Amino acid sequence: MPQWIALSRTEHSSQHVLPRDGYHHSAKQRVVPVLLAELSKLLPHYALGFIRQGESYAPVAVLGVQSNAYLAPDGRWFSPYIPALLRGYPFVLAKADNEQQVLAIDTAHLVNGPEGKPLFDEQGELSEHTRQVYDFLAQCEKNRLATQQAAETLAKHKLLVPWELVIGTDAEGGTPVKLDGLYRVDEQALNALEPEALAELRGGSLALVYAHLFSTAQHKALADRVQFQAKYAEQGSNAPANLDEVFGEGDDDLEFDFS
Repeated sequence: MPQWIALSRTEHSSQHVLPRDGYHHSAKQRVVPVLLAELSKLLPHYALGFIRQGESYAPVAVLGVQSNAYLAPDGRWFSPYIPALLRGYPFVLAKADNEQQVLAIDTAHLVNGPEGKPLFDEQGELSEHTRQVYDFLAQCEKNRLATQQAAETLAKHKLLVPWELVIGTDAEGGTPVKLDGLYRVDEQALNALEPEALAELRGGSLALVYAHLFSTAQHKALADRVQFQAKYAEQGSNAPANLDEVFGEGDDDLEFDFS
């Protein structure tokens, strides 16, 4: 589990950050929250749903049943697009005690030696690398708030209902593989909305609805991934080096241009 600590000019001025080892940090994730701005990039590769977070909901990309089926044993990510909220690690924007947003880092990636990249420059300002990550996370956070508002509008009109996603079987003719804890759009309730209520969904909320519905085309591909992962786990072998020819290997640049 990551141990997050707020970045400090006084405490970390001379320290460096080690790069993440691929995407091993997401190995146990079954879902990852996604953003409105990246929906068009996600649709060709992920099944989308919703999860409940307290009293609110968040759209998510489904990664697997018991673990992340998009992750190879060596940390490579097998999909041409990697969800934005995974790419900032080992950094994250977090709320301090005063409710202000602060840049935090997983302590496992802090080092005192010359390895890695400096966190701060000689003037005590964020280094170029740290600034790039901060800017990326700040843009993600801004879009996350817009995404949250869009999802809350769906919940307001009672359009999200529990969804037990069945994505195949654990073997040929075996037990169905199910993922609990998800929510889906209730199409019947959507079609029954009054015009005034439907007008409230225009923009981000409708984008979430249609992205979720269109993403059902990825359910078969997700089932294939889960079974592929289970096959190599049973054999105790690593994924082949050319697995990117099967699923495609992701580009993990810190960019927020989804136009």
